Amino acid sequence: MKDNKKGRNIVLIGFMGSGKTTVGLKLSYLLRRAIEDTDKLIVKKEGRTIKEIFADDGEEYFRGCETELLRELCGKEKNKIISVGGGTPLRKENRELLKKLGLVVYLRTMPDTVCYRLRRDTVRPLMVSDDPRGNVERMLEERGPIYEECADVIIDTDHLTIEQIAQKIKDYTEGKHPAKKVSLLVINGPNLNFLGIREKAVYGTQDYEYLLELINQKGRTCGAEIKVFQSNHEGAIIDRIQKAYFDGTQGIVINPGAYTHYSYAIRDALSSIEVPKVEVHISDITQREEFRKVSVTAPACDKQIYGQGLDGYLQAIDFIMNGIL
Repeated sequence: MKDNKKGRNIVLIGFMGSGKTTVGLKLSYLLRRAIEDTDKLIVKKEGRTIKEIFADDGEEYFRGCETELLRELCGKEKNKIISVGGGTPLRKENRELLKKLGLVVYLRTMPDTVCYRLRRDTVRPLMVSDDPRGNVERMLEERGPIYEECADVIIDTDHLTIEQIAQKIKDYTEGKHPAKKVSLLVINGPNLNFLGIREKAVYGTQDYEYLLELINQKGRTCGAEIKVFQSNHEGAIIDRIQKAYFDGTQGIVINPGAYTHYSYAIRDALSSIEVPKVEVHISDITQREEFRKVSVTAPACDKQIYGQGLDGYLQAIDFIMNGIL
């Protein structure tokens, strides 16, 4: 997606420690744009610190200040970088205003990264409690889905430098990357969790953890967010396929295992989901026992890949990504 609306602001959202301030400054230099910080604007307008505002009038009053400020900014700010407080998107009204204000970029950060970056913080109550990591995890679990709902662009910041994050945002504005990561689902059926244990001559010596890391690495390199699900139970697999109808999944890679050959229920579930689907088998099922040569689930998929070892999963992901992008 190219952000080709002339004068459109870039709005940075995220949890504390996500780097909104430092990324904003670097982005300001890269794009030659002025930067505004909503917390600082509120402090200037109120003539008192955020801590004093909370102490005197409470959080609800402060959130009202944020809403009022966003309304003002929507009417006058152009071509700026705007960094907002971590709690700003919590109000539904604020999320709507943020989207009107500009391109909303969520700097997504894992709990370990937040705790490391704020390890010397002696001001925030969250970090000086008896369980700072637990506090961060609970708040991120609550706020993460809200940030994602609000965002036009999501950037995972954990292993990136400030320069790399700023460059990614610049690239997004120039249409060099998709705005949000493609959401894919990999489903593994019965006995796939026994990779490296069962029939090594057929399925190889690499274990299931190796396959998971292979898929994760593929997601990082191709710009996809890939969720992996494994179950030895037919009903659980069907439930997960049905869940994909509602959770924004854009493509499914499935290795149904032995269910390939007789589960019409899984076939029906796959037929209900209108996204690209690829059936994968590690071994060459056409050269094995007669019953393995028949797949009742393949007709519900767009493609079948077999006999390519674990690389078949990567080929399936490429097939789906090429179709989506």
